[in-house]
Amino acid sequence: MSQVEGSTSKPGDLDLIGIAASLPRQGDLIQKLSALATLVVLVIAFSFVNGAFLSSANAMTILLQTAVIGLLGLGMTVVIITGGIDLSVGSVLALSGVAAGLLVKAGWSVPVGFAGGVAVGTFCGFLNGLIVTKLRITPFIATLGMMLIARGVALQITGAAPVSQLGDAFGRLGNGALFRIVEKAPNGFPKVVFPGIPYPAILLLVAAVIIAYVLHKRGIGRHVYAVGSNEEAAHLSGVSVWRTKLFAYSLSGFMAGLAGLVLMSRLVTAQPSEGVMAELDAIAAAVIGGASLMGGAGTISGTMIGAFIIGILRNGLNMAGVSSFIQQIVIGCVVIGAVYVDQLRNRR
Repeated sequence: MSQVEGSTSKPGDLDLIGIAASLPRQGDLIQKLSALATLVVLVIAFSFVNGAFLSSANAMTILLQTAVIGLLGLGMTVVIITGGIDLSVGSVLALSGVAAGLLVKAGWSVPVGFAGGVAVGTFCGFLNGLIVTKLRITPFIATLGMMLIARGVALQITGAAPVSQLGDAFGRLGNGALFRIVEKAPNGFPKVVFPGIPYPAILLLVAAVIIAYVLHKRGIGRHVYAVGSNEEAAHLSGVSVWRTKLFAYSLSGFMAGLAGLVLMSRLVTAQPSEGVMAELDAIAAAVIGGASLMGGAGTISGTMIGAFIIGILRNGLNMAGVSSFIQQIVIGCVVIGAVYVDQLRNRR
């Protein structure tokens, strides 16, 4: 059996790998265009509801709010392509953020604290991968268990209390922006001329480009699609199925760790109760963007579109004065509709 990490397919591999690498398929393109059309319709509709929706300040707010959903969705997409699911990302987000906060609180520098938080998230994902591949427990149950474990650990080590007083440097990642322009107003107070591009949005873009490159240009990415399309055929063609799945779940944990840093940095407080139901937003972003829950299909660009659909929905409904309860109903209906469309596509 061949080693797959960081390598390209060997000449002896069957055509399955090449077929998987030829994605996106026509159905994926149609799904992506449909999601993009939905995104445009939402922008137009909300711009009529509230004139401030198209302002540069609100656009940057949407970028900031979508960053966490997008980061979680990127990792979730890779797992879903393999035919799995990761229900633990919301809890891993909280545990990673709390770990970073506690390290900084203990006197470590912010970069070291952030590195520790990401390491915790990656380790949780690695454990998920081992449980799924070596213990042969279904991904739903394995990651459900990790969801409870990670949340419990986060609450236990903090006493269910926020970790505060982390300093301005801790909040720079979540609240900083590139190209921000501030002028002094006549009254002497600072006036924001351009809010700048939020650092979390830049981080999301960089992560999306790297993961898209890995999925479509590297051997491990082609193996991810092959495992999701037909696990047995992938195994017979020389793909190390368990290592491919381990890579996918570890990546999901890594992205959850990054999302945890962004969210806690925005709050400048590590909250062990954050990230509840965030896994559903991540799954919704991936499915809306064209990822199939049956495995073998999905793109990073589609997930980005799906994340922005959810972010714009939340932002637009907030500006329209719609209650958070109604927002949950709307997002739930969108998820059901996206899964239904996915089922119709699979039947065809």
